Amino acid sequence: MNIRPIKPRRISSQVFEQIRELIYRGDFKSGQQIPPERELATSMQVSRTSVRNAIEKLVHLGLLKQVQGQGTFVSSPEQREGNPLSAGMSTDEATFFDLLEVRIGLECKAAHLAALRATDSDIRGIAKSLREMEEGLADNGAISTASDTAFHMAITFSTKNPVLIHLTRNFYDFLFVGIKKNLCHMEEIDLAFEEVLSQHREVFAHIKAREPQKAYDAMHRHLVYVQDLFERRNIKQENIPLKHLAA
Repeated sequence: MNIRPIKPRRISSQVFEQIRELIYRGDFKSGQQIPPERELATSMQVSRTSVRNAIEKLVHLGLLKQVQGQGTFVSSPEQREGNPLSAGMSTDEATFFDLLEVRIGLECKAAHLAALRATDSDIRGIAKSLREMEEGLADNGAISTASDTAFHMAITFSTKNPVLIHLTRNFYDFLFVGIKKNLCHMEEIDLAFEEVLSQHREVFAHIKAREPQKAYDAMHRHLVYVQDLFERRNIKQENIPLKHLAA
């Protein structure tokens, strides 16, 4: 029998997983500067060396970017390198509606699983992103791309499915562009932001209430609403230069 001894996990690996989780859940948003090594080490009660090793690994994976003299930042989806999906998109011209079709498949399933598996911490994370959307709409009359994307990523993280999380994270470049394009056009449409916010609240309510089918249906209604909104506005099915995002 090939039985191997159990080895204790390295501290830096645990630090890596915690920071990665904060990025996946949207607590650390795209373009945001993360706390300095010293502060992270103090908060996690680990050595700065462990934090430094974890950050180096996250930089290597493309989740973080270090800027000389400024600090460490969450990589922008528009600048992130090495997305494996870019290879598959490189020879095709994908439209915004192609993107929405994929989002419907991924995110409806994510909402369904989140309603089954979300922890109390996950629920708080989704609620936090929802509050940020509400605050943005109240203060600026619009929902920010970052808070909208963070809401969807927080739901995906709640599924506890590492394949779905990884796939959605790699799809995040395209998801980011899709949401950004959504919100850009919605600025021209009265009450669209209010309607979208209401739809997000409904999705969250069903996840929190542990109603998987209702969560699935609510997410489906939300994404179909966006799809119909663009069709009603006769918005051109422009090609999205996805192949250039990871270049």
